[in-house]
Amino acid sequence: MKISMLINGERTQARNGATFERRNPLDGSVATVAPAATAEDAVAAVEAAAEAFKTWSRTGPSERRMMLMKASQALEAKGEAFATAVASETGASAIWAGFNVHLAAGMLLEAASLTTQISGEIIPSDVPGSLAMGVRQPAGVVLGIAPWNAPVILAVRAIATPLACGNTVVLKGSEICPATHGLIIEALQEAGLPKGVVNFVTNAPADAAAVVEAMIAHPAVRRVNFTGSTHVGKLIAATCAKYLKPVILELGGKAPLVVLDDADVDAAVDAAVFGAFANSGQICMSTERIVVDSAVADEFVAKLSARASSLPLGDPRLGPVVLGSVVDMSTARRCNELIDDALAKGAKLVTGAKATDTLMPATLLDHVTSDMRIFREEAFGPVKGIVRVSGVEAAVACANDNEYGLAAAVFGRDVARAIQVAGRIESGICHVNGPTVHDEAQMPFGGVKGSGIGHFGGKAGVDAFTELRWVTVQTTPRHYPF
Repeated sequence: MKISMLINGERTQARNGATFERRNPLDGSVATVAPAATAEDAVAAVEAAAEAFKTWSRTGPSERRMMLMKASQALEAKGEAFATAVASETGASAIWAGFNVHLAAGMLLEAASLTTQISGEIIPSDVPGSLAMGVRQPAGVVLGIAPWNAPVILAVRAIATPLACGNTVVLKGSEICPATHGLIIEALQEAGLPKGVVNFVTNAPADAAAVVEAMIAHPAVRRVNFTGSTHVGKLIAATCAKYLKPVILELGGKAPLVVLDDADVDAAVDAAVFGAFANSGQICMSTERIVVDSAVADEFVAKLSARASSLPLGDPRLGPVVLGSVVDMSTARRCNELIDDALAKGAKLVTGAKATDTLMPATLLDHVTSDMRIFREEAFGPVKGIVRVSGVEAAVACANDNEYGLAAAVFGRDVARAIQVAGRIESGICHVNGPTVHDEAQMPFGGVKGSGIGHFGGKAGVDAFTELRWVTVQTTPRHYPF
């Protein structure tokens, strides 16, 4: 499939004609040929967005709401096209593609509802006759940089609320799934967005740093949002600091699922299977560490192993599976290294195996300890470590013994105690008696520590993508000291 960028409402290739290929991770066949934008192409996209901002920022909330609702319908109608593109570019299953489309359509509806909820406040002033207001206004051009792993959800998240707030957007598509991201842009265009309101740029991997810096440096760009690895997020943050641009970062994770001694074991197993192995563990919220009290560990591990070993694995292009391909062989190699390291240091392989290709089975390692790499490093694949602890204090300490802090979960029948444990876990998101993988469009989504800065979603997204201004009106004569 050959795709185009979108700049100022026009489908376009790179001005120098350069392209790059994305190949299918299973057989190496060419999945997509996409434009390899230059820095000049990227700047043109920003300037188109800046020009469109002059009108879009003054568009009424009902008109913005109508277009976002139409975009939601157009996106949902492309479900089959998304499933094909996702399987071809990233190797993910149709189940995962369908979940992406459904949640992303909901995000557009939630953004539509926000258009009339961008409110301010009257603030008491000590100056007689001064009407003082805190007013939220559109910020300007928003640069969204979206990843491949939840490609529809995370690209729509980078676009929807900024548009609802009256901003214009440049989406830098992922080099790994440019066609998938391009389908989102098609849905937005079908909804009738004016030219320049949303622009779409793709780039070859080697050009990413230059293309991104050219856009961040542009004076019209007033917000940057990035979802991806902590390593790249730090580079984005440094570039934003260089140009004094506010940035929202949603980065890596090592989500703990804590199973207390009074947990409903079957419910915890259900959540662990889903949280650990959805999209082959390639989700920022994926259950990466299973922290289980020794009182219930044997029962929990036996049941979890039986469930994990039965998950269907295969090429998603050939039929329904739960575990499709991981994104590339570097993931398989990384996970194999984590398995070798853990086994060499005393872990027990419960189910699964090392991978020889990108079709990786669900794999569990029991008796993981803090000296093993899998205890600390993000696997971002279907290989999970189980840590046995004794008591609440050990469980909390284990959950917090990591640089990341995005999602977490706690299972326990004594809900008051489980909530207390959840309150002590250092994470931006924590679910009691629910899985670590959970997202809703209206919820404040963000992490702490190495998992990011700021929040997406609902009112938190409005705060992130608007400028808060102090505006006063002097309603009576004012006294001055001189």
